[in-house]
Order: sequence, then C-alpha cells, then structure tokens
Amino acid sequence: MATHLVIISDREPLAWVLGTQRMAFPAGRAASGLPAEGDQALLYTTRGCYRNLTRDRGRVMGLTVVTSPVETLTEPVVFGERRFTSGCALRVEGLAPVRDGVVLADLVPRLEVFPEERSWSVRMRRASLPLPPADARLLTRELRPLLGRRSEHLADYTRGTEWHDGT
Repeated sequence: MATHLVIISDREPLAWVLGTQRMAFPAGRAASGLPAEGDQALLYTTRGCYRNLTRDRGRVMGLTVVTSPVETLTEPVVFGERRFTSGCALRVEGLAPVRDGVVLADLVPRLEVFPEERSWSVRMRRASLPLPPADARLLTRELRPLLGRRSEHLADYTRGTEWHDGT
C-alpha cells in the first residue's frame, strides 16, 4: 500500500470529492503518479481552496482509502473550465473540521518528499503526489487526532457550493 497526497485547489471539487467519495484527475496525468486501489490518500486543500489567501493555509484535512482503480470516465467531470477525465472511488475514513487540519508548510523541513525546502510548493502543482513511507507516517500521525467522521463534517464542506448531496 502506498500513500498519496491528493491536492485539491478549489472548494467546489472538494465538496464533490467528499460528497461522492470519488476522485477525478485532469486529462494528461500519467497513471504512474496516481493512486492505485488499496492505497491511502491524504486530502490536501491548497491555500486558495476557499478563495481567501490571507486567511487560509494549505492543510492536510482528510484521510481516505482508494477503493477502485483509476479509470477513464465515460463522462468527464467538469468544474468551471477544468475537465477531469479519469477517476476512482474513495472511502473517506475521516475529516478534520473545515479550515482545520495539518498545516503542511510547518512540516516541510521534516518531509523527505520536499528535498529543497525553499521550493517545496513547486512539487504541489499536480493532482497527486506519492509520499515516501516516513512522510506518510508523519502526516497520518499528525492528522489522526484532528479527524472526525465524514457525517460530522460533510455539511460544512458542501455548504455554499453548487454541489450538494440533496439532503
């Protein structure tokens, strides 16, 4: 089992991911860098995810398990101008409250995946970042105390977005 940091940069796709327990990836992403069935995926919301760069920080805020292979979607998922052409199913194991979670920038000096501390954010310009085992353990250990059940936090993540589960 591998662990990936799945990077989500806008609240509409985040609400969709958490509500449907599915992940979609943009066209042109190499399958080799994407999670496989059985992998763990840590969800990371970028500083701009909630559209307030002065208030928000990039955070690891969710723990999921990939429950299907990444496959080409019969109908792309579209958010604004972005088309997501492949995807997989997830099981959300836990969520931190909205705008809470592990601030990734604070841990960058301790993470192997970012060998150059000053330019770490460049590695975040992708949909999924495979993590070395030690990094996965550290991030998971820091995240677990902050997690609640999906049902406790889902409404807060979907409130004010175009996506909702109909309840």
